[in-house]
Amino acid sequence: MIRASGSSIRALHQGDADRAAALRAEAEAALREAVSALTPHPAIYHAGFLHDAAKEFVEASVLAALLDGGSAVPGPDDLGVEPPAWLNGVAEAASELRRNLLDRLREGDLERGEALLGQMESAYDALVAVDLPDALSGGLRRTVDALRAVLERTRSDVTITVLQERLRRAIEGRADGDPSVH
Repeated sequence: MIRASGSSIRALHQGDADRAAALRAEAEAALREAVSALTPHPAIYHAGFLHDAAKEFVEASVLAALLDGGSAVPGPDDLGVEPPAWLNGVAEAASELRRNLLDRLREGDLERGEALLGQMESAYDALVAVDLPDALSGGLRRTVDALRAVLERTRSDVTITVLQERLRRAIEGRADGDPSVH
């Protein structure tokens, strides 16, 4: 499940949505099999192994929805995972948006980069409001703290890129002799 989910995330970053979807389907099948096998054994089911693997599956699934732009983010019931795995997976997916955002900035697509930053901020704002003990949230506070650090670095990168683009336009405008450029 972890391998297929990680490979799905890499495929998404490479722009191969079909391969990403096939790998997510593989991860989902593994999740269903693991849940079925572990449900009769609650000590193992709740030991953390399944949580970590389910979190990776959520990350891949939510990242696909966020990058698609038109898809609704699947909830824990949609994905068949426990709420703590879903919450942590959403935070990880929001952090993964940074890579795609930086690719968009390198391509000069500032509008898409700013939209992805907005998605990161929305996810952070929703997750930071969740106030549960670590034992109930699967360590969400630590994951959200890591997301905050990624978000701040990303916001800085977007701000610098926007300012550089404004400067470039101003310089080009003056070079063209446009007196309206200040």
